[in-house]
Amino acid sequence: MAEDIEIDIDDLERRMKGAMESLRGEFASLRTGRASASMIEPVQVEAYGQMTPINQLGTVNVPEPRMVTINIWDKGMVNKVEKALRESGLGINPQTNGTIIMLPIPELNEERRRELTKVAAQYAESARVSIRNVRRDGMDQVKKGKANGMPEDDQKLYETEIQSLTDRMIASVDEALTAKQAEIMQV
Repeated sequence: MAEDIEIDIDDLERRMKGAMESLRGEFASLRTGRASASMIEPVQVEAYGQMTPINQLGTVNVPEPRMVTINIWDKGMVNKVEKALRESGLGINPQTNGTIIMLPIPELNEERRRELTKVAAQYAESARVSIRNVRRDGMDQVKKGKANGMPEDDQKLYETEIQSLTDRMIASVDEALTAKQAEIMQV
């Protein structure tokens, strides 16, 4: 009656790492006062009848620490891209020169830096919640295994393994948050 029940720890770890990757992507889009091509990735432009990422409409470059340039391939799209950047909430005022849009990155003031650290903390908290949800799924699998006759030693082993994996992942979220907040507050 007691069949071999396997809990896929690798799958749980993969899903937790997915939450970490998502967090890194969200952190990359946060403006820290330094220019980064990833900061404009979330901006979508109404182009050719659909919403399109800017990097599919032109070449994005970071020629200097406080400047992002976008060389738009289609002249007719320049105004739409510029409008999308103005309305994106990035707090950047685009300057157009022919088909090149320049985004000078202003210095962040103290108040804006504090706001960004709070946003980073919210991103980290949602990553922690995702990791805990994966942990709950793993623990539910262990409970199902218990109901199907899994030996008590195996249950304890899996629970310990899932918990230590969760603890490691949450610690790496906390490390990433601390590093990002330090980067944001650095003048």
